[in-house]
Amino acid sequence: MEQINGYYQVTWADKMAVCHIYAPKEGGVPVTYKDVSNFLSRHGVEGYTEYDLHQAIQSNQDCVVQLSQGSGIEFSEYVETIISLDKMKITCKFTPPSEHGNLLTKQDIMAELTTRGVKFGICEETIDDFLAHRTYNTEYVMAEGKAPRHGKDATIEYFFNTNPSLKPKHNEDGSVDYHDLNTICPVEKGQKLATLHPMDPGEPGQDVFGKVIPPRTVKNRKLEYGLNISLSEDGNDIFSDVTGHVTLQGGKVFVSDVYEVPADVDASTGDINYSGSVHIRGSVRGGFTVIAENNIVVEGSVEDALLQAGGDIIVRHGIQGMQRGVMEAKGNVITKYIENAKVFAGGYVETGSIIYSEVGAGEDVIVAEHKGFINGGIIRAGGKVSANSIGSTMGSKTIVEVGMSPEKKERYNVLQKELEQSQAELEKIQPIITKYKQLIMAGTKLDPKNRMYFNQLVEHTKEINQQVAEDKEEFDVLHQEMVAGKHAKVTVRKDIYPGTVISISDTSCVVKDKRSYCCIEHKNGEIVFSNL
Repeated sequence: MEQINGYYQVTWADKMAVCHIYAPKEGGVPVTYKDVSNFLSRHGVEGYTEYDLHQAIQSNQDCVVQLSQGSGIEFSEYVETIISLDKMKITCKFTPPSEHGNLLTKQDIMAELTTRGVKFGICEETIDDFLAHRTYNTEYVMAEGKAPRHGKDATIEYFFNTNPSLKPKHNEDGSVDYHDLNTICPVEKGQKLATLHPMDPGEPGQDVFGKVIPPRTVKNRKLEYGLNISLSEDGNDIFSDVTGHVTLQGGKVFVSDVYEVPADVDASTGDINYSGSVHIRGSVRGGFTVIAENNIVVEGSVEDALLQAGGDIIVRHGIQGMQRGVMEAKGNVITKYIENAKVFAGGYVETGSIIYSEVGAGEDVIVAEHKGFINGGIIRAGGKVSANSIGSTMGSKTIVEVGMSPEKKERYNVLQKELEQSQAELEKIQPIITKYKQLIMAGTKLDPKNRMYFNQLVEHTKEINQQVAEDKEEFDVLHQEMVAGKHAKVTVRKDIYPGTVISISDTSCVVKDKRSYCCIEHKNGEIVFSNL
């Protein structure tokens, strides 16, 4: 059963005002003395016994209270209008008419709302519901405003680590790894970097008096980015144009295929492994590693570190390897000096001096500048070696090899050794196979164990011969290149000292006397010296 609030009604009996009190039902709200007394006062009913009225209301039962003599004028149905503090809701509460009083119509209620200044959100369905069921002392929401729909600030979602860690790794044994510091955020070409989620401005609302209520102000944002970045057609996504690394600086996205190290590579940066080029403003300290798929440029010097580049390595000062430093470049290596280091280049090496180092170049080794000396170590070049001086008066062991790139020459030597080993193994196996064949031809039936052994030897011989054929083919190609490399040479712009070993392709000699301003070449099967 529906909950019904208590209510009251005033009628006239021979000009005597009579108040009918109706108790609430199903947990409804009872009337209050204040509501009844205010109503009576508005309609000119006075002089009644307040105690009797109060007792009747407190009884919480249906009852009738005679009040006092009055004018006998009938009361019309009455509506009380309540306006919410935020002006978003108009609530009406109705009081019944006297016995013969007039009932309100829809037009009356609409007129009351208009008189109150209501312009928006009138609930005609609620008015119709009241008129159809007329429940008194009950609040009806007759008009309701529209609350504003608050929007959202624009946001940017980043698809990379915007705060790379610089904290060193603590190993289980308690030591600290300062090499892997995760300072680079790599990015691939075509990778999505960020998405802009546009702002939602929201929608304005309106109170019951027609006043517009704006939504809260939202913040707009835009994608900010530098070079090597593309914007999607809808302007909401950015993508990397290159493979490199990405950073977020002051809200702006930057992508570069050159990783800039502002100072030294040391414990503050850790090791660097980058898919583009690396530009180091300082030096590379001992024990650290720099690996780049393209070029490495070091403005300072390199200590006993490891540098590997898919392109060139350029060191503005020099390399002091302390017999542990290694530099490997598929391109060229250019540096001021090389001391106690291993340096290998697929292209050429150009430096001011080489001291007790192992240097290899697919092309030339050029030791220039005013000193331009090679003192100690092994120098290998596919093309020529050129220096002011080679060796020293102290007799330091210096070896210069030209005519084939170090990698190819090493492969040539490996193949030569493998071919010799294969031939020795064949010479060892062949007599055994021959003996077994003779037994078979003589009608001797081999037992299962010997037949299996014989078959294994035959199969192994086939494998060796196949490998020999492949190695021989590769060896012949390299040999032809070595023969052609006899046109390589060593040029000495000042002095070459006794004890220096010169190898041109497959021919070697030891310099016995000091020579100056000479060119060393391979001619007529021997190494000859000629004047520059």
